[in-house]
Amino acid sequence: MAGGRRPLRCLSPACLLLAVAVVLAMPGLAAARTRHYTFNVTMATVTRLCVTKSIPTVNGQFPGPRLVVREGDRLVVNVHNNINNNVTFHWHGVRQLRSAWADGPSYITQCPIRPGQSYTYRFQIIGQRGTLWWHAHFSWLRATLYGPLVILPPAGVPYPFPKPYREVPLMLGEWFNADPEAVIKQALRSGGGPNVSDAYTFNGLPGPTYNCSATDTFKLKVKPGKTYMLRLINAALNDELFFGVANHTLTVVQADASYVKPFSAATVVISPGQTMDVLLTAASNPASPAFAMAIAPYTNTVGTFDNTTATAVLEYAPQRAGSLRGIPTPSLPAYNDTGAVTNFTSKFRSLASAAYPARVPRAVDRRFFFAVGLGTDPCKGRPNGTTCQGPNGTARFAASMNNVSFAMPRTTSLLTAHYQRRYAGVLAANFPATPPRPFNYTGVPPNNTFVSHGTRVVPLRFNASVEVVLQDTSILAAESHPLHLHGYDFFVVGTGFGNYDAGKDTARYNLVDPVQRNTISVPTGGWVAIRFVADNPGAWIMHCHFDVHLSWGLAMAWLVNDGPLPNQKLPPPPSDLPKC
Repeated sequence: MAGGRRPLRCLSPACLLLAVAVVLAMPGLAAARTRHYTFNVTMATVTRLCVTKSIPTVNGQFPGPRLVVREGDRLVVNVHNNINNNVTFHWHGVRQLRSAWADGPSYITQCPIRPGQSYTYRFQIIGQRGTLWWHAHFSWLRATLYGPLVILPPAGVPYPFPKPYREVPLMLGEWFNADPEAVIKQALRSGGGPNVSDAYTFNGLPGPTYNCSATDTFKLKVKPGKTYMLRLINAALNDELFFGVANHTLTVVQADASYVKPFSAATVVISPGQTMDVLLTAASNPASPAFAMAIAPYTNTVGTFDNTTATAVLEYAPQRAGSLRGIPTPSLPAYNDTGAVTNFTSKFRSLASAAYPARVPRAVDRRFFFAVGLGTDPCKGRPNGTTCQGPNGTARFAASMNNVSFAMPRTTSLLTAHYQRRYAGVLAANFPATPPRPFNYTGVPPNNTFVSHGTRVVPLRFNASVEVVLQDTSILAAESHPLHLHGYDFFVVGTGFGNYDAGKDTARYNLVDPVQRNTISVPTGGWVAIRFVADNPGAWIMHCHFDVHLSWGLAMAWLVNDGPLPNQKLPPPPSDLPKC
């Protein structure tokens, strides 16, 4: 920076708010705006794969409307629930500094919006720019209730890479011919795994690889030599996805609304909840008038999964539906190619520039080690109408962190209990910092795989620096778990395979330019270490973004206490906050 000045290193909400004010006060930059949106949640009739059904939508659109803001803007989203289900909305990845009441996860920061009721979400975008998204956060409603949240830099502030000719959100989703709500309800009754989706989608369209879908194909028209920014969003319920474009190289420039050092890749992998901005330059002299874009699953599950491939079209010249079968298609890795995933994810580094520094916590106040994975519940003592169709037909599927399967409160939200300091009967502030019974996490699993249940949380002092090691387990088979932390970004300081060894692994941490994210996949049979500063008071859930694992209890919550200053305290709840 000019004059040798160092970039701001403060991590508190006060400093971030000050930074926004300073940027917006710079000559030539427009002031922050308040942007208003209305979400009318209604049922709409949609046909995919020759199946016509009624689905929940926002404003009758599937996927839902694109929200476009600039860094520093305020959002006001009026939600009116006109369907027969409860609903809430989460603004995935938004820091929600001192606006925890707007975060949206049901029973964590609010009670659901009941049928016929309304709620207004109010929050500001502070210190973030790039691609995020919004989705329902009640049961499996996000299968169709989702849309992009595009955060542009402040007016007059350029991208740290060449400005693309056009920017295109690509929402990668899953389509169920059945009602997703019926799918998860049936699974929870049976104790077995849920039925899998019938197709993957590009912006809600499955494409020509599926039955009756040649005309339901997303097409991106491009001009030779122009560069396009694809804003990738994995909105799938339960699947990590490979993505590639035939005969084209992608340049990754952002992840979870944080700039990264640009790098090239023929194929990317993106987990549910994650976003990624990639640049694609159209060929000056294309060898074909069209090329396929494709997505297919990455998984190591021993259960069933949707092992299909969806395609969309990168179109240099108009193509008839029947002519799409002969276009070049990308060669994606095998569904269980962990090596390809590791090679790709190892390339992420924060930009760590003077304008966008990586403020990595060097000292750590609180250290945690969370064993993350599947488990079981016994068959005995189950409610009437439930069965045991889980592992070997002798148990029910469950999931846990440190052997605690998270139980959602029902009489009030965690945030309301925290604000009122009325914890009795709602939560217990005793979530274990380490597994209660250590074992060889990636070796032979223990004989007893039963989990405990409870609404157990970790209280944190304001501004405490936190390190969490997330360790995959081999219980019922090792598989990756995309963990999402609400209310925070974190730095991914280390990762590896096998069991985490503090004695040797800590020395290999990257504390210079680790990638900054809000969702990270715990590698199959491995571990990942994250760090963050607890500078945002409230109740924040951290959970697996495979919705089936969240339904089975793979979650926990942090209660971050107020700081001493007025601008470090959780404000009172809004007057229209829904009641349980």
